[in-house]
Amino acid sequence: MYSLSFKGQVTNEYCPHCNLRFEREPGFFYVSMFISYAMNVAEMISASVAAYVLGLPLVYDNLWYYVGILLLVVFICSPFNYRYSRVMLLHWLTPGLGYIPGSGDENNNLAKSA
Repeated sequence: MYSLSFKGQVTNEYCPHCNLRFEREPGFFYVSMFISYAMNVAEMISASVAAYVLGLPLVYDNLWYYVGILLLVVFICSPFNYRYSRVMLLHWLTPGLGYIPGSGDENNNLAKSA
């Protein structure tokens, strides 16, 4: 999930199977940022509860342990959140988006002829 280069993760512009354009309009995937935020909050709450249940008492002296655990969880889950926030946006939150048989044929022919 993590690469050693600074290139980062890239989302395909078109589906390789049906040639569906993923980004419906400019800035379409900005909404996935809010989905990713909600996923981060859920992961942080889960990690905090897990740390408490596993024996880390919730006192002021352990504050930096909790902060470290939360930052580690956010860092480890960031590729997962990046990908699946976009998947959730495309599949669940975009009702008009769907595969139409034969819709990508003319685009494939144009791309092949160019």
